[in-house]
Amino acid sequence: MKQSHIKFISGVVLAGLFLFTSCHATREVNQANYEIIKTEGGRICMDSTWDANPNVQVEAILKPYKEKVDKMMYEVIGVSEMKMDKERPESLLSNLVAEVLRISAERVLKQPADIGVMNMGGLRNILPAGNITVNAVYEILPFENSLCVLTMKGTEIKNLLSVIASLHGEGLSGARIEMTKDGKLLSATVQGKPIEEDKDYTVATIDYLADGNDGLTTFLQADKRECPDGATLRGLFIAYIKQQTSMGKKITSKLDGRITIVPDTAQK
Repeated sequence: MKQSHIKFISGVVLAGLFLFTSCHATREVNQANYEIIKTEGGRICMDSTWDANPNVQVEAILKPYKEKVDKMMYEVIGVSEMKMDKERPESLLSNLVAEVLRISAERVLKQPADIGVMNMGGLRNILPAGNITVNAVYEILPFENSLCVLTMKGTEIKNLLSVIASLHGEGLSGARIEMTKDGKLLSATVQGKPIEEDKDYTVATIDYLADGNDGLTTFLQADKRECPDGATLRGLFIAYIKQQTSMGKKITSKLDGRITIVPDTAQK
């Protein structure tokens, strides 16, 4: 993790130098009428190789900033009762994050949403058992995704859950589905009840999915969309962990068959 922070801060410093150089170069181009005839570029692998021969002067410059970032990123904000990973059709981590989204809809609705949906692709690391640091949350949720609360008719909710089945599962909370092994939806309920086609349901998800990405184009059919300012998923997840910790609780999750693959022999 030390290496990650150095990469992050170094990136910021390099970006600043690049901008300064670019501005300076632009003035020269304007004054001298230079013409770019060739450009070359490539990738620089930021790995432990750089730690073998560190630049002492750069380290001295970065030291006070790194200390501040490390203090923030390595703060222990809670304890996980178990190791949580992502896996289809459902998993401990995807279930937890979907639940955090669902209850975070209180910011918009004054109550949890009916359903929470999170894509597996947005979860980029495991949550280890034991102490949870801010850095661990950043590794799990590295993107700047934010909460969006959608209002959808029951007909579209059925379509949404059918798509989730076709994807062989996503992070889901508040709903249960049964599907075939090849991704066909067999049955679905919301809050333990059959879906009513003309009823309005609320779905908490992230803006990336609300925009129809990762195959969840059904979200584009929502009758209403509200995305509160400053409600990043990462921030909501950190707030959830701190809240549970303040109540003396560990962070936990469970597999409860909310997404079930029905064997061929059991299908009617």
